[in-house]
Amino acid sequence: MLYLCIIIIILSMKYRIKKETKPTLSTYGKYKAVAVHDRTIESRAICEEVASHLNISGGELEALMMGIASAVRHHLRKGDRVRLKDFGLMKLEIESDKVDNLRDFRAKKHIRGVRLHFIPESEKGSPELYKDIRFEKDKYSADI
Repeated sequence: MLYLCIIIIILSMKYRIKKETKPTLSTYGKYKAVAVHDRTIESRAICEEVASHLNISGGELEALMMGIASAVRHHLRKGDRVRLKDFGLMKLEIESDKVDNLRDFRAKKHIRGVRLHFIPESEKGSPELYKDIRFEKDKYSADI
């Protein structure tokens, strides 16, 4: 069996303080922290990073990853839950309007969309993904 061990350096997750601006919400006018996402890491970069720890090329790893992504998409679209060891569980959830009478429900009219629900792998209810995250106020966050 092939095991991959990557040492993760703990960095801070940046946040900004934002005032809720939607008047229909009960939290209207209150302040909250929101995550700042400075960049998007593409699959090619992830593959190169992981491949540097293994004895395979980034291209080979990317081909494998594309195959896995295709299989995951296939199973999610069938309504299956997909669990990737040491990563988490994924499933698609339907968002729909509510109706008073069951006979009034029409999928084309009342189903608004589908969302991906991701549940990180956890040990005893504590997801490793969230362990030891530190938070740092973004330099562009308004002072409050």
